[in-house]
Amino acid sequence: MTNLVVRRSSTLATNWFWGGLLILWSLSLALRFWGLERFNTLVFDEVYFAKFAHHYLTQTSFFDAHPPLGKYLIALGIALKGFNPWGYRWMNAFVGSLVPLLWGAIAYQLTDRRSYTLLATGLAGLDGLLLVESRYALLNVYILFFGLLSHWFFLFSLNQQGWRRQWGLIATGVSIGATIGVKWNGLGFALALYGLWLASKIAVRRGRVLRHSVPSFVTQTAQISGWSMGIYLPAIAALTYILLWIPHLLQNPEYNFRQVHLQIFTYHHGLGGNTIHPYCSPWYTWPFLLRPISYFYQVTDQLTEALPLVGPPLPPLNLPLPPGVQRWVYSVYATGNPLLWGFSTLGIIWVLALAVQRSWLNFTQRQPQRTAPSSCWAAEQGWVPFYLSIGYAANYLPWVGVSRCTFLYHYMPASMFSGLALAWLVDYGLQAPRKGLRAMAVTVVFVSGLSLLIWLPVLLGLPIPIHRWSWLQGLPSWR
Repeated sequence: MTNLVVRRSSTLATNWFWGGLLILWSLSLALRFWGLERFNTLVFDEVYFAKFAHHYLTQTSFFDAHPPLGKYLIALGIALKGFNPWGYRWMNAFVGSLVPLLWGAIAYQLTDRRSYTLLATGLAGLDGLLLVESRYALLNVYILFFGLLSHWFFLFSLNQQGWRRQWGLIATGVSIGATIGVKWNGLGFALALYGLWLASKIAVRRGRVLRHSVPSFVTQTAQISGWSMGIYLPAIAALTYILLWIPHLLQNPEYNFRQVHLQIFTYHHGLGGNTIHPYCSPWYTWPFLLRPISYFYQVTDQLTEALPLVGPPLPPLNLPLPPGVQRWVYSVYATGNPLLWGFSTLGIIWVLALAVQRSWLNFTQRQPQRTAPSSCWAAEQGWVPFYLSIGYAANYLPWVGVSRCTFLYHYMPASMFSGLALAWLVDYGLQAPRKGLRAMAVTVVFVSGLSLLIWLPVLLGLPIPIHRWSWLQGLPSWR
């Protein structure tokens, strides 16, 4: 009888878990697809990427400053639905809706905990910048999708043996090649995996010297051979990347593989500093959301007025209006959910500090072999901050030395790890014995959701009165 009750309870918990994931994914889908064709014009870099994708279908020669995979996927959407706002945006919306699920999948591989999985998935669904990037024919969601997928395959392979591990590493290499095949800054995800592997090797070796216990996650990572990481994995990634170029080079035969890459490098090297575009922002402003990007802006006096295909010069905001006439603004801001963004920055700072503290203790103090930790939280402190810190640093620190014009969306790969850090801390807070910590965790989730609702009009491009639009601009640096 007891076993039957346990089995029923386990089945019920499993059903709730999968039901929760389905609900969260459905909400992500709804936010991304609702009103997807609202602006019947090319928005921001759609003037490049949607057109380039269409060029693949019309066999038109062109130069692009990025690798081709993202445009292939947009072209697939156009081929199925036509060259119209829905056609060149729906693939982004679908792939973007999968990114929160990948947050959850990575969270589950790290901890084997359903609560962390649901929290990570839910918090990813509340991210404003991820929502905006998913609703237009842009490239960043593809970097995130394939980059996170490479990490999931890598983490999955750690718990496997034999051919299952080899297939996991093959899939990791293919995903790395794919994320670099969207934009070169997808290399940050690969750098994170190599940083994780090298740090694990050092930790295991140091643990033997000092007779420390080493978390199984770290041990399993260190067990991957140098041949696999030094030759096997990069060869698969490189082969994938090269193969992705073949359709583009066949259509544009005037330049070979080497010449195209030299052109791309020269283009990015010559973009100059952070003054050539009004929304350039240096790397140190990104964690604090100091300079979002305006993707679309149009003023109208009537909500029934059709938005133009190519907007005329915008009317000045101080233009006199007839009595009783309200001016409305259609605005799309590529910005993070402000409060969630702030919580995530605090979360990654806390996790970085925890990782540094644990590393310092493990590398400097000789101590006897420890017994198993008394809680999953205590056990996870040995590897979750380790993984999140390396992932964040690998995707963020390379931008420190970049002098070209950079934008907030360049922070998105790093923000994946700060978001996972916040979800991990919130999950701990919800399960903590102290009421204060539980209340704080609930408050973070509630306030983050409320913040999304407040800023949703400028994320979805909904019409808002001009006085409210001015308020939603937030900090003076947003204007």
